[in-house]
Amino acid sequence: MLIKECIGYELEKEKSNTSEDFFNRSEVTFIEDGMEKTLHVLYVRYFDEVFTEFTPLAQNPIWKEGENEVLFRDIVALVCLIKNPGLRHRKRLYINSKHEFASYFQDIDFKKLPDIFLSLKQKKSFELRSPLEFILQPN
Repeated sequence: MLIKECIGYELEKEKSNTSEDFFNRSEVTFIEDGMEKTLHVLYVRYFDEVFTEFTPLAQNPIWKEGENEVLFRDIVALVCLIKNPGLRHRKRLYINSKHEFASYFQDIDFKKLPDIFLSLKQKKSFELRSPLEFILQPN
């Protein structure tokens, strides 16, 4: 699978009676079997405020290299796809449970994730050979 883009953003209210400003969207665009697909993950914005409870990450932006910043919301869809490769057959995922959200980040090798973003910046893509490369393996 060839990862093409990972991006996240805060939703804004389009109408005064909607609740969009309580949610974030994270997207990962990838190419598999010659077809470009995007997984959209919609989740409660509050999870961005408490991600230090279930990840080893300490601040947001989570990585900064020169002028390039990677925010927590930029990695959410990517992590979901790594943790559950079956999501590559879906277009959307909605997460409103903190327990479910945290489960996607369990056993992720966060030290390897910056390599993906560096490759996206330099080569405009990253070849994900096996999601297992980004899952911590028991000794």
